[in-house]
Amino acid sequence: MSAETDSVDSGTDPTEFEFDGSSVRRKRLYGKVFLGACIAATMVGVVALIALLADVIMEAWGWLTLEFLTYPPSNLIENYNPANYGDLETGPGGIYPALIGSIYLIALTAVFTLLLGVGAAIYLEEYAPDNRLTKFIEANISNLAGVPSIVYGLLGLAMFARALQMGSSLIAGALTLTLLILPIVIVSAQEALRAVPDSMRQASYGTGATKWQTIRNVVLPEALPGIMTGIILSLSRAIGETAPILMVGAATAMFRPPYSLTGAFSAMPMQIFEWATLPEAEYQHVTAAGIVVLLTVLLLMNATAVFIRNKYDRR
Repeated sequence: MSAETDSVDSGTDPTEFEFDGSSVRRKRLYGKVFLGACIAATMVGVVALIALLADVIMEAWGWLTLEFLTYPPSNLIENYNPANYGDLETGPGGIYPALIGSIYLIALTAVFTLLLGVGAAIYLEEYAPDNRLTKFIEANISNLAGVPSIVYGLLGLAMFARALQMGSSLIAGALTLTLLILPIVIVSAQEALRAVPDSMRQASYGTGATKWQTIRNVVLPEALPGIMTGIILSLSRAIGETAPILMVGAATAMFRPPYSLTGAFSAMPMQIFEWATLPEAEYQHVTAAGIVVLLTVLLLMNATAVFIRNKYDRR
């Protein structure tokens, strides 16, 4: 019996199973529209970033010199000659004390964050029991990552500057920035530790290693790329923050770099903020030059994070 006879006998219409090309074309059109919307959304951010960078670089062109990086600032602007940054009697000078202050500040913050953040992540992920208290702590740490930076500034002012009587010191600013990025570092380090396969831990235990030996020799080396990436990206956020160190009492401008942990300090965001508030047109150029320096430091830190991740990521 033929196929046509079978179709007639079964009571079905062969045209009901014809391929619907219009539906496929419509879905492909929807896909192209969605792709175009995604590209447009991406280009909005990219174009805005390029326009911002172009405007800042044009403003800073000719003002970003070696003298700008190696001389302190000055508030005297009369008879200013852009070719003479070294003469503090006639120009705004440079960003050297704030640059060194930012480097010291981030270095101290990195030490505190590495010890406290990674240590807390190891405890919560490897040692803490799986109970309600641990889940409550982890939930609160995740919530603290979204707290505005000004709140951490007030906390640093109350805890370090006043309660511990550190005053407006470099170490008080570093501890305040540590509080700011600590939740982010803990969460990112936990995720990196959680990504290590449990089979690697079991294999280490099978060879007779203790829990600490397993964490030190197996878990931490595998999680190092994710941990270091989270720390460096968090430090990149901290170096551009103004509100926390402003509340602690960072100087808006200094004429020498900080020489002690308990002394006064300044940072690039504070110096840039001070220049931006001054009315003379020349200060707009040095503000742009300071922004370029700050962005360069941020890009170098982000590039370091990418390099570390690519170097140590065995996968």
